Amino acid sequence: MSSPSRPVTQLDKTAVVEALFAEWHTIGDLLAGLGESDWQAATSLPGWTVHDVTAHMVGTESMLAGMDMPQPDVDVSVFEHVRNDIGVLNERWVLELRTISGAELRDRFQAVTAERRAALTAMGDDEWNQVTATPAGPDSYGRFMRVRIFDCWMHEHDIRDALGRPASDPTGAPAMLALDEMAASMGFVVGKLGGAPDGSRVSIVLTGPLGRTINVAVEGRGKVVEDFGDAEPTATITLDALLFARLAGGRVALAEHADEIGFGGDGEVARRVVDHLNYVI
Repeated sequence: MSSPSRPVTQLDKTAVVEALFAEWHTIGDLLAGLGESDWQAATSLPGWTVHDVTAHMVGTESMLAGMDMPQPDVDVSVFEHVRNDIGVLNERWVLELRTISGAELRDRFQAVTAERRAALTAMGDDEWNQVTATPAGPDSYGRFMRVRIFDCWMHEHDIRDALGRPASDPTGAPAMLALDEMAASMGFVVGKLGGAPDGSRVSIVLTGPLGRTINVAVEGRGKVVEDFGDAEPTATITLDALLFARLAGGRVALAEHADEIGFGGDGEVARRVVDHLNYVI
């Protein structure tokens, strides 16, 4: 693949794979002992149950392990909740695995993630840093694996929300790297989707155990920056980090949580950014 126009993301392999493995372990434990009614519980993702969310994760890791894509005899692109080509690929795996029991699906999850653990552990730095297609555009394979942490972490919480099982400790490396991945997209969200005008300095202040501040400067395009130097933000958005993640992933309705979000500075820009926070495909 040709090199991307933007700089390639270089990530420490050990830190990323250890966090990904930890997230898989957490999900495996979460799935253990679920009853069939649990597997069939509806999630916040339209059309998907806990079983379907798990099947999606199994399918993605199966694809990355080199397994053939299922070819169902149903045109999944016509499903109301399938909105793009990636959604078509996801739905093919979900449909393929929908007929097996929850216990069998967990076994499949454990088996394919074990295979992926071995492959990632054996991967050399050159391959880790090689530019490839990722859901975030052309970037390093390491960036793709950080996207995998984000995706799996989000789906862990999809399952928890469906079953009413909040995480006992929401912090940890998977959560921090998932938020790192989300933060990397905030330049696009603020500058492009939110339409913050040139010269804007937007601070997204995340609170709670995963608290951090994401600063975006708009200079022709939105760019995540460490700080604004001596300048103050022109707009500030304050909300809990987990709520930020659920809104960005389209998992919860903004109207139901509007009173949990604080705005400062240019309120019109801040509110427009929040209105367009759901960037996940």
